[in-house]
Amino acid sequence: MKIFKKTGIFLLSALLMTSLAACGSQAETKESASESSPAEISRADESQETTAETASEATAETAAETAGPGAGTDILVVYFSRTGEQYGVGEIEKGNTAIVADMISDKTGADSFEILPEEDYYPYTYDELTDVAKQEQNENARPAYAGDLPDLTQYSTVFIGAPVWWGDWPMIMYTFFENNADALAGKTLIPFSTHAGSGLSGFDKKLSSACPDSTVGEGLAVAGTDAQNNQDSVRDTVNDWMTGLGY
Repeated sequence: MKIFKKTGIFLLSALLMTSLAACGSQAETKESASESSPAEISRADESQETTAETASEATAETAAETAGPGAGTDILVVYFSRTGEQYGVGEIEKGNTAIVADMISDKTGADSFEILPEEDYYPYTYDELTDVAKQEQNENARPAYAGDLPDLTQYSTVFIGAPVWWGDWPMIMYTFFENNADALAGKTLIPFSTHAGSGLSGFDKKLSSACPDSTVGEGLAVAGTDAQNNQDSVRDTVNDWMTGLGY
């Protein structure tokens, strides 16, 4: 019996020592954690903030990518332009009006839509093109354009440009005005032209007549030769004009 008692006492002592050692280890761990320096805590906080910022930026980028065209802008540039042989500049690969339209988009971050004829029967030689333009005007034609416009309800301002054909908008532009008169109502419409000496040619007044429920802003006229050969000067002119409009 004495042997068993001694053995029991020995085992009980060993268990008490093990328990005390475990408690001491836990206490040391807690003490070590509580003794982290302010710099270490700050670095940990900064790491969490950086991770949160990175996640936020990634979310914003994903949202921008999925938002699609038109997101973040309420300005649209609509234009009609021609390449081929043009007055005073010869054969061109990018139309005069297209050059000005791009400058407006660059300045404002606007979306753009090019009016393209559904049936492109327009000649690429200048004299023949002017004959077709005159015939369309005499017939008060309404040539169809290709493609679907973006949803106009998302825009408050629409810049509208074209070359001057016989002192007027090309007839295909009247197709655009009339097809979308209701959608353009209440919006600000700002005309611009490229020309061979005729200036704006009353684009603003004719636009007001075609879209009477819209507000027409101050227009801009750019010579086609300048659009091709003096683009730095034209860009300055476009920027000054747009600054005057509040952009």
